[in-house]
Order: sequence, then structure tokens, then C-alpha cells
Amino acid sequence: MAMETTSLVINMGSASKKYALYEGEEELATYHFEKEDGSFIVTEAFNNAKEKLLLTENEYTQSTAFLLKRLKTKDGTLVVEQIGIRVVAPGTYFHATQPVTQEYITKLEEALLKAPLHIAPTLEEIKLLPSLFPGKQIIAVSDSAFHTTMTESAQFYALPIEIIRKYDIYRFGYHGISMQSIMRTLKESINPLPQNIIICHLGSGSSIAAIKDGKSYDTSMGFTPLEGLPMGTRVGNIDPGVITHLAKQLNLSPDDLDTYLNTQCGLHGLSGKTADVRELLTLEQQGDEDAERTLNYFNYHVKKYIGAYTAALNGIDLIVFTAGIGERSSIMRARILNDLDGIGIKINKEKNETTSSENISFIEDETSRVKIAVIKTNEMKEIMMSIKQVSSI
Repeated sequence: MAMETTSLVINMGSASKKYALYEGEEELATYHFEKEDGSFIVTEAFNNAKEKLLLTENEYTQSTAFLLKRLKTKDGTLVVEQIGIRVVAPGTYFHATQPVTQEYITKLEEALLKAPLHIAPTLEEIKLLPSLFPGKQIIAVSDSAFHTTMTESAQFYALPIEIIRKYDIYRFGYHGISMQSIMRTLKESINPLPQNIIICHLGSGSSIAAIKDGKSYDTSMGFTPLEGLPMGTRVGNIDPGVITHLAKQLNLSPDDLDTYLNTQCGLHGLSGKTADVRELLTLEQQGDEDAERTLNYFNYHVKKYIGAYTAALNGIDLIVFTAGIGERSSIMRARILNDLDGIGIKINKEKNETTSSENISFIEDETSRVKIAVIKTNEMKEIMMSIKQVSSI
């Protein structure tokens, strides 16, 4: 009997790094590297045992090498056969999930100029992997592939057409791997699949997608993940005139401006204190007006997208909440969906506050014309499924 292939899945974020080890489709271990209260930590889950370890800065920086050492102490017989890594990069070239080649690395280096904050850590990891896993196949899993079915009107900006074509400037959309995970769960749970679905992926990075007949119709993120909803530290939608004004007033270079809009704005910037919704809710209870304003701003803009996509889809059958805020904050879900009964959305207070530990929970009121679901996204498993498909071609 053939042994199952062992796969390592890598998801490099702007504030954390996630790894998962699979044997076939069975998850063996996960490692989540992040900063917590000024310290570097990793949360290791292996054989149903979870442990939080304090790291040096060097161990955090060399996270993959640290992970390999840990795996050898846990099970010296484990051999990684293939690696999959999530890639968030603007460009038609990156629409496809594909093996990493020298051409791919060159294209990613070129894309680095367009979105340095999102590409730099991933590019660095991709260049490091061959030395840690010599001869092993590395698959770059596209975070925008899911959105290639978007309507033409959703993909374009109103720029000169020759500029669009010359510089490959389109709305690519992101969080596609998460959206794929949600759709996989829905297809396994609901038959027939609802025609018009809105998925709210709400976390430190947030986006909303309109789904028609199981395919992406439109999404809030655009050329880069900066467009759309206000996020933890990303500004979201903004008048381009404000951007040129800021560049002049703050004397910012294009790279400095990119960093500013990605890391100094959003919920953190508007509140003046934190990007963490849990902390903002606590501050709001304490009478902090800036925190209250920030939460209202976020909820209002999520609500606006729900309304816009309901119009674009010509109706809504199901709305899904996922990711950190979407899955865990009953308060935010309730506030976002408040006063949407005009389009048939009504949440059930008790169901909303007692979601189960299952992959999917339904929280709509019996009088709601629209179904409301809370679904746990599993990007790591989705990446694993994607590299299996590429490897089998």
C-alpha cells in the first residue's frame, strides 16, 4: 500500500506566519508564529497537544528552520515531500497556482515593486525553501485565482485602457483561498447551493465577495489588498485626492506612502489606539468615543458592501461570516446585520450568541428570508488541496 504524501503548507502574513503539516489530507501539526505583548512566540499543535513557546527574534525570523528542528524532535521519521505556499501578488501571471520556477521568482521580484509589503516576506521564504528542502517541489498557491471569474466590470478601473494593458492594472481580488474553503464547506452542507451568496471575511485583513452560482462575481479587494473595507491597519477605500494631498503634506515617497496606508491607518489609525476589535469593544464600554466611532465606521462599511452586492447579484439567499472577527464576534455580527430586515436579513440573537464548534452554524431568525451562516475558514487545508491538484497533473 502506497504511503500518503507528506506536505508542508505555509501562509506568510504581514503580522504572523502559519505552517501546517499534512499526511495525505490528515493534519499532523500546526505552527503559528506571531508577536504577543512585545515577545516572539510560536503556538505548536502536535498530536492533539498544544504548547506555546517563547522565541528569540532570530528563531522567529528563521521560523521554517526552527519548525524543522521541532519536527525532528517530535518524529525524526517525518520527511516533507512537497511544499505549498500562499502567494498574494498583483498580476495576471499570478492568477494560476503553479510550481515555483526561476521564471516565477523573477516575476515575483518584478511584482515586489507593486506591493512590497505583501510580497517581500513570501518572496524571502520562497528563496529560502530550496536550501531547507533540497529537490522538493514547491507550489505557489494563488490567493486571487478564485476571483478570475469576476465580471469584466468588476475587474477594471477607469484608467486609460493602454495603461491598464501595459502595466497589467486590474482588480485581482484576494482572500480567494479562504473563499474556496467556504465554498467547499457550503457544497458539503447545502444542496442545492444557494444562487446568490455574500461572504464576509472579517479579520485583521477584511474583504467581502459576491458569489453567483458558486463563482466569484465581485470582491472588495482590488489591485492589492489595500482596497475595500477598512482593516486592522489598512485604510481601505479612500478618495485618491486624499492620497496625493497626504503625499504632499507629509512629504512621503511612493514607498513611504504605501507603508503609511497599509500600516498606520484602518482601525488602528482611526481609533488612535489599537487595531484589535476586542480591545476596541472594551474601550467602547469604558466610554471611549474614538473606539465607538471606529467600530461604527467598520460596521457601516461592511453593511454598505452587503447592500451593494445584494443589488449587483439581484438578490441574496445566504450571507456568510468567517475569519477572526466574522467567526468569533457575535457582537460585531449583530451590529453589522442590524436594520437589514428591509432586504430580508434578520439575525436570531440566541443562535448568534451560541454558535457551535462545528464547521458551520446557522444564525438566522425563522422570519429571515436570507440564511445567515458562520463558517470556519481553513486556508491551510485549502492550500494543501490545491498543491495536491497541481502535483497530480
